[in-house]
Amino acid sequence: MAVRKVVRMGHPVLRQPARPLEPHEIGSEPVRRLLADMIDTLHDYGGIGLAAPQVAESVRLAIIEIPGGPTRYGDIPVMPLTAFINPAIEVVDHATQGYWEGCLSLPGLRGFVERPQHVKVRYTNEAGGSDELELEGFLATVFQHEFDHLDGKLYVDRITDSTLLSFEEEYLRYLAPREAPNADL
Repeated sequence: MAVRKVVRMGHPVLRQPARPLEPHEIGSEPVRRLLADMIDTLHDYGGIGLAAPQVAESVRLAIIEIPGGPTRYGDIPVMPLTAFINPAIEVVDHATQGYWEGCLSLPGLRGFVERPQHVKVRYTNEAGGSDELELEGFLATVFQHEFDHLDGKLYVDRITDSTLLSFEEEYLRYLAPREAPNADL
């Protein structure tokens, strides 16, 4: 389809709660086209997740695709390209872990964010059916990060220590060498 521009922090759509997609919209041509554009955009920008507000569409739709295997985040399970319509997250265990998060809408920045590491996700799939996933560790963080976009939140809103917000170059030079191998998103 088409690669869309990812809007950056400061664009008002990133701070608005997105509206739910109505049942009659799911599977419609405009939503199929939006989803195809989001997939092209995700692949072009090299991300692992993208929410519709990041391409200036204020609807509750996000996609996530994680190749899995050993990475700088540890050994991550594969998450095939999946669309999440009107998702909701429930925290199963409030124990947290922190990762250095980045975001396509905040290019060049990294911030350390602690999030619950065991969540349950309920969502509508592309066919209009209900699905549920239970996620732990890094995957739980990824889903919370992406779904925050649907509520008008950015990862910088969740940073509790402002000294742990850095430009990417400075993060790689000064902060990453001091961090544990699995503390990087």
